[in-house]
This record gives sequence, structure tokens and C-alpha cells, in this order.
Amino acid sequence: MNFETKDIAVVILNWNGKALLEQFLPSVVSFSKDANIYVADNASTDDSIGFLKTNYSEIKIIQNLENGGYAKGYNEALQQVNEPILCLLNSDIEVTENWLQPILNTYNSDISIGIIQPKILDFKQKTHFEYAGAAGGFIDKYGYPYCRGRIFNAIEEDNNQYNQNSEIFWASGACLFIKNENFKSLNGFDEHFFAHMEEIDLCWRAFNNGIMCFFVSDSTIYHVGGATLSNTNSKKTLLNFRNSLFTLVKNTNKNLLGRVIIRMSLDGAAALRFLFSGKSSHFFAILKAHFQFYKALPRLINQRKAILHSKDYWHTNSIVWSYFVQKKKTFDQL
Repeated sequence: MNFETKDIAVVILNWNGKALLEQFLPSVVSFSKDANIYVADNASTDDSIGFLKTNYSEIKIIQNLENGGYAKGYNEALQQVNEPILCLLNSDIEVTENWLQPILNTYNSDISIGIIQPKILDFKQKTHFEYAGAAGGFIDKYGYPYCRGRIFNAIEEDNNQYNQNSEIFWASGACLFIKNENFKSLNGFDEHFFAHMEEIDLCWRAFNNGIMCFFVSDSTIYHVGGATLSNTNSKKTLLNFRNSLFTLVKNTNKNLLGRVIIRMSLDGAAALRFLFSGKSSHFFAILKAHFQFYKALPRLINQRKAILHSKDYWHTNSIVWSYFVQKKKTFDQL
């Protein structure tokens, strides 16, 4: 099938984000001609729906009955979307002219590609990559995620060093293109995640099922980031550490026990680092994440049985060792 722009559904998940819609919808509407634009609203209590109906009658509105977070919100909304290509787009993103055509070209060049991420730069500092995705995501053996252009909090300037279209391991949920048939065959997002890391879990399941994830550098967007939860919020720490353990148990291909023990030890070191730096709320967030992980372990093991495990998935053995001990701060040093 030769995909065209009309085959793309740009689906923006919204929860009480009228101000973000006011700021960022104009670029999406201007630069997404012929694509179908949806706003999936997670039971907002502000005037988001009224604003859309008054100002953007061409945008299709899907109204979810509750705020089920990113995972459930998209799962419910996408049941009503039939276009062959889905673009899951955060509400705090400015897109650029011709951002969709390189995506279409990539899909039309290789049928094995199921998931695509564009280049994600920082809206507040447009010369630099943005934390959530940068130039495509990878993980290490123990499930810690990082990106080309961003390792932990070290964010690189974009000097075209990652301007090669290439296979990646995970695409950012800030802007994730996926074939509708692939999203449905993978049963969508795991709703136990609520928010954060669910896109990595989805991409890992795609990898285990032979579906390729790709980075396309010729498509550029600018992401504010932290519009829902900032990196300084301990709730985000809780979700990230807990959900990362969820992905590891569900999807790692072998040596599960050993990898989980090492991973939890590294988490413990991170918790102590937070504590000694005066960030006690993040210390307790990691402890809470581990307790919630223990509680969820029977379910995770059961989910694991239904997933095919084959190829090695990691790009480097331990990003923690590489970054904190070997002082490797950029992707090309790994």
C-alpha cells in the first residue's frame, strides 16, 4: 500500500489543556493539510471542548468518560480511529512545515517499519534536543532508557550529528507514529502504566514481535516537555522507576531474575543519591515504586508468558556504568 497524507490520523490527547491547545494547535492545523486531526479529551473540566467547537470545527473530538491517563486515554480513543497510520501527538508540541511527508516516505519505503519517531527538539531551546525522545530511544540490559541526544540529564545540542534515518529501539510517546494494524495487534498500551514508559513497553513488545521502530531525521518537531509532570515532581520519579521495572519483567528475553536483582540494586543506589542530595521525596518515590512493583509481580509474570522473547535488545550493557563511572555523556561515546 502506498500511504498518502489522508491516511494519517493525528490524535492529540488532552486533559484540561485549553491553554496548550490555544498555543500549539495552529501549527498542527497549518502544517497537517489533508491529514485527519482528532482531539481525544480525557474528561476535561476546563473549557477545552467549548474552545475546540468554537474555533476548530474541522477537528474531530473524541470524548473519553474519565481521565484514564495516557495509556487508557489513547486505548479508548483509538478504537474510534480507522486511518491506517496513527500519530499520537502531545498537546505541547509545535510541528514544522512538511513534517508528515518524510514519515510517509519512510513508511512507503519499507513495509517492515511499524513505528516512527521524528527528531524532537526543545521548544524552549530550539538548538538542543528535548529530553523525551531526542533522536530516538534505546535501553540497556537492565531496562534503563536513554536517547541519541540525551543520556539521563545530559542533553546535547543538535549539530546534525544524528541526521541519519535509522532503526531505534523505542519512539517517544510525545510524538509516536504507528500503523493502526500494529497498534491493534499489540493490544495497544498496557493500562496498568497509567503514564510514563508505556510507549517503551509498546515498542519492546513490537520488537519482540518483529515490528521495526525507526527514527526519521527530516521530520522535526519542538516539544515543551513537563507540561503534565515536570522532572522535579516525585510522582514522575515513582512512575518512571515502577513502570521501567514493569517493562523489564514483561519483555526481557532471558536471565530475568539476575537482571531484576541488578536493576533493583542500581535503583537503590539512585534512591540513596537522591537522599544524600536532599531530595527525600524522590528517595521515598523509588521505595514506593518498588513496593508497587512487588505487588504487581504475579500479573507481570503472567503477562510475560504471552510474549515471544528472542533477540537481544540492548545497545549497551549498563548506561548507569557508562554515564556515572566512565563519564560518557553523549550517545556517540557509548
